[in-house]
Amino acid sequence: MAKKIKDKERDSIDFGKSKIGPLFNRIFYPTLLSMVFASLFTVADGIFVGQGVGSNALAAINIVSPLFLITTGIALMFGVGVSVVASIHLSQDNQKAANINITQAFNVATLLMGIIVVAVYIFRVPFLQLLGSSDALLPLCQDYLLTILPGCVFIVIQMIGTFIIRLDGSPKFAASLEIFPGLLNIILDWLFVFPMQMGVAGSGIASSISCAVAAGLVAVYMFFRAQNVRLCRLKLSLTSLYLTARNVGYMVRSGFSSMLGELAMSMMLLTGNYIFIRELGEDGVAAFSVACYLYPIVFMINNSVAQSAQPIISFNYGAGNRYRVKSALKVSLRTATICGVLITAFLTLGTKPLVGLFLQADTKAYEIAIGGLPLFAYSAIFFALNVAIIGYYQATEQNGRATLCMLLRGLIFLVPAFLLMPQLMFPQGMWLAIPVSECMTLGVILLTSKGSI
Repeated sequence: MAKKIKDKERDSIDFGKSKIGPLFNRIFYPTLLSMVFASLFTVADGIFVGQGVGSNALAAINIVSPLFLITTGIALMFGVGVSVVASIHLSQDNQKAANINITQAFNVATLLMGIIVVAVYIFRVPFLQLLGSSDALLPLCQDYLLTILPGCVFIVIQMIGTFIIRLDGSPKFAASLEIFPGLLNIILDWLFVFPMQMGVAGSGIASSISCAVAAGLVAVYMFFRAQNVRLCRLKLSLTSLYLTARNVGYMVRSGFSSMLGELAMSMMLLTGNYIFIRELGEDGVAAFSVACYLYPIVFMINNSVAQSAQPIISFNYGAGNRYRVKSALKVSLRTATICGVLITAFLTLGTKPLVGLFLQADTKAYEIAIGGLPLFAYSAIFFALNVAIIGYYQATEQNGRATLCMLLRGLIFLVPAFLLMPQLMFPQGMWLAIPVSECMTLGVILLTSKGSI
């Protein structure tokens, strides 16, 4: 009897009948909490390294950071993709198909990430040079890269797991996948960087350990606590492999724009690093790294809005309930607007104390960051609305629109903005490139969205 009551409580999230506002809030607040913790432990990395090792170490981590974004891009592509596909299957009472898709997502994504990790390890020096590392930063970049590579595979398991566990009706457990490992990462960061004096490598080791713990929690849930969805045994026949390839292709199409979102941030880092180091040297990259460390706060908070709305929209889209889909979109856009405004105000009003967390006040990098962060902060409101709308496109299988929007903000508008804005306004233009690209993307969305949202 106790088990039945527990299962009833766990299954009480009804995506098809519960009121949209309370339903969204029930998913959103645990998701927001987990996302904030995820961004805070990234910020903690920067604070400990900046204060305990120095600005060059901070710049080195910023050089390596595109690898993290590629990793999370792969994880989001499979996580969003399988969540959309499995949500539709569950709305149609096809639990077996949902379980097969979930198992395929874990297996293929983990294998793909493992191959990438091995390739990066073998070609690490040319890889770091491609990312824009100078000769002075190369040793620090290698120290950090080698220690975070194992964690990349665990990140994929962790992130896909959060989507699946949330879909299973356990948003609080999904939140714990960020909170507990995040706290562990902060403690280990401090321990390895300060008392043990392990430098930038200590920060990488702390990140890898915390990601491994998160992956372990996913395994515990999937094997012992999952109720509505679970892992299953896949056949190794040619027919099964063909079906796996077909299903993975479907997931990739549904989640590809999410990967492009991470690649957009990777392109932001890569292009920004090149421009800042060319114009302002290592101090410029260190200053830019402060914005890059704070950017996950912008991304995670707004991504929590999109991820909270996604299972509601996907489920009701699969069930053909257009009214509930539109209602969920309205709640998502309203919440995104509020979050965007609050983040812009936070970054603008808190510039000095925020920069001071990462850099010493008597350094050139500190002065550059103080002047640039308020300009960078304007990107938050445009980014918030872009992410919410793109999330809606993904959830309703408008994959072409979602992909186009990601390409606009991550490549088509961003790279020219970084190249041209410094010519028009120096040095302010370097910091305004991201807000300009996000604003232009939102403009295109609003001009072309008739009938699609």
